[in-house]
Amino acid sequence: MRGARTARTTTDYEAATGRIAGLPLRRHHVLLVAWTVLWFLLVEPSGGFSWHYLRQGEQLLFSGQPDGGLSLYAHHPELQIGPVSLAAARLTAPFSPHTGELLAEAVSAGLGLVMLVLIGRTAALHYLGTGTNHRRLQQRLLIAGLAFIPMWVEVSVRFAHLDDVLALFFTTLAAHALARGKPVQVALFLALAVDSKPWAIAFAPLILALPRRTWLRAALWFCLLVAVAWLPFYLGNLDTLAAAKFTIPNQPASALRWFGVTDPSTPWWDRPAQFALGIGLGCFAVWRGRWPAVVLLGADARILLDPSVYTYYTASILLGTLLWDAIGQKRLVPWWSWIALAALYGGTLLLPTDSARGFARLAFVVVSALYVLFWPTQRTRRPRPSAEGAGTRRGARRRERVLVDA
Repeated sequence: MRGARTARTTTDYEAATGRIAGLPLRRHHVLLVAWTVLWFLLVEPSGGFSWHYLRQGEQLLFSGQPDGGLSLYAHHPELQIGPVSLAAARLTAPFSPHTGELLAEAVSAGLGLVMLVLIGRTAALHYLGTGTNHRRLQQRLLIAGLAFIPMWVEVSVRFAHLDDVLALFFTTLAAHALARGKPVQVALFLALAVDSKPWAIAFAPLILALPRRTWLRAALWFCLLVAVAWLPFYLGNLDTLAAAKFTIPNQPASALRWFGVTDPSTPWWDRPAQFALGIGLGCFAVWRGRWPAVVLLGADARILLDPSVYTYYTASILLGTLLWDAIGQKRLVPWWSWIALAALYGGTLLLPTDSARGFARLAFVVVSALYVLFWPTQRTRRPRPSAEGAGTRRGARRRERVLVDA
């Protein structure tokens, strides 16, 4: 009898967690791993498009050359790569160029799977104590992950942008730390994101989603850790300030063209406007009680005002829609992840003219921002504590905690 009861308990546990019998794996994880491997194998032969920038940057940073070291950004403003990313790229130096590139691509692709697991646990923690259906959450994560992975392979393998990969990975860690109520960790991971790629500053409003009493401490840690990484370059060579003025061509398919911006390269006001818009929208989202929208809104600001139209930009959008679909709303079908993939990546491939592609980018940014900021969402209320049934609720929360950590 006891053996039958134990077997039934094990079966119930595996059904609740989605685990495969006898293995420490969940079914949706296996499917996502297979999906990632498939895309990796398809893209890798033509991958590594931008890896040479990482190799050049890490070699210069750790060299004694006059245009390297702390003078790196002053002499090479085209290397818009944070020092943390260059330090990470340095780990591939002992290998041959091809092996190092392949290793970086494989690890970067794998980080996408880690991010999916983290977001699933972040969602479970966010809804802890609300009777969340974990199997339904896993299904939502699987469907959204199927849209996320192709764009993640685009940034991590085809372009091999380790800096963007790390910026988005650390941002995911910050969101997970936020759900766990760890203010110093939130500040640490957000700072590492900015130290990997400067545009990640748009995700800083996640600090405001912490309890008000922790804002000052988290903000101080964030500023300190950003300064530790970047200030030595500005003090080592004051010409580093000129790196912020580096421009790129204003592509005909950019959303900027729909605002009448026809400058051949980046307008002087563009980068400050990107940062200000992303931070402003993120702060407004937190004020509205919608912190899972911060990453999507920061990425929207980049897509809206960036003069370039590289497809790897869409990875940040897909991370934003993934967080929103998993945490910001409780619909089974994560529509926004697939809408983003179709509008931004599908539009790049299928729309016939640059003007149409630019309009698709503009339309997605405007509609998605308005939706996550203003569309009514289902509010999940945790039961108020009372003496009656307190033990039952504590037991339910403990069971949910097991499901989160399993």
